[in-house]
Amino acid sequence: MKEVILVNDSDEAIGTMEKMEAHQKALMHRAFSVFIFNRKGEMLLQQRSDKKYHSGGLWTNACCSHPAPGEDTRDAACKRLREELGFDTPLKEAFTFTYRADFDNGLTENEFDHVFTGVYDGEIIPDADEVKDYTYMSLDEIESSINIQPWKFTPWFLIAFPEVKRLMSSDLPQTATPK
Repeated sequence: MKEVILVNDSDEAIGTMEKMEAHQKALMHRAFSVFIFNRKGEMLLQQRSDKKYHSGGLWTNACCSHPAPGEDTRDAACKRLREELGFDTPLKEAFTFTYRADFDNGLTENEFDHVFTGVYDGEIIPDADEVKDYTYMSLDEIESSINIQPWKFTPWFLIAFPEVKRLMSSDLPQTATPK
C-alpha cells in the first residue's frame, strides 16, 4: 500500500494517506514531474501504459509520481526515472506548480508538483507496465502537437510544458552543446 504526503498550498506536509484514497478524496498531495532532454535539446516524451489507473495511453513528460513519506523528492524522482525508463541522470529542480484534474473514473489529481529537469543521451529501457512508447521531440514539435491535439497529453503536462519550454529555451545553448 503506497502512501502519499498530504500538503497545504505552501507544500508543508500535513499528513499521509493511501494513494488511491487521496485521489478519491481529491486531497492535495506532493508529486514530481521529470523532464529529460537530449543534447540536441529534444524532450523525451513517454506514452503512459494503458494499464495506468488514469491517463492511460496519453503522452507526457519522462516520468512522474509521488515521493513516499520521509523520502526526499529529488531522490524519489531519480528512483522513479530508473524504475520507469531504466536510466540515471542528474536532476535539478526547476520550479513547482499546483493543479487539479478530475478524471472520468472518479479519481482526482490535486497536486503540489515539483518539476525536475535533466539531460540524457543513452539507452532507454522502459518498464512495459508503466510505458507504452517513448520518443524525443523538439519543443516546437511538441507545442504544435499540443495546439492541434491537446487531448493526447496529460493534464499536468499541458500545464507544465509552457514553463519548461520557456526555461529550457533560455538554457538550451548550454545543455545542447555536444560533449
